[in-house]
Amino acid sequence: MKIIKSLLILAIITSIAFVSAHKYYVSITKIEYVSEKQSVQIITRIFIDDLEKLLKERFDNSIVLNSNTNEDQIDNYIEKYLYSRIVILINGKESTLNFIGKEYDDDVVQCYIEIENVASIKSFEIENKVLFDLFSDQKNIVRTKINGKNKSFILIPENDKGMLNF
Repeated sequence: MKIIKSLLILAIITSIAFVSAHKYYVSITKIEYVSEKQSVQIITRIFIDDLEKLLKERFDNSIVLNSNTNEDQIDNYIEKYLYSRIVILINGKESTLNFIGKEYDDDVVQCYIEIENVASIKSFEIENKVLFDLFSDQKNIVRTKINGKNKSFILIPENDKGMLNF
């Protein structure tokens, strides 16, 4: 009976250690076409600790997100990074992304981006490589609502593009 208890305790400790050592790397990007405003509105949600690690490696080792210091500089770094990692083609033409800003929501940074002057969408293509350069097991979930249709993609480093035709 003691051996069984010992093995059970060992199994529980091993399971707990495995679960706590594993971390998921994921971002969620929500894209909605608002035809009345001729605007594509984008919200990208990234875990604060992952984005902070990336910004420290790429730009400035002293960055601390959600500290209310250097917010303009942090916004510039986030904007520069997102522009280098997200590419959107509408009707076969690359779109200009406009970084609106960011806000913190618990352990997530919500980044707001807009594409203006979009009269109609016949095709929509997104390349989202956010954090692929930092985490090899990163997954970027993209949820779209375009022309009344909902579609989702899970983008990974080996398949970083999603395409929709209307």
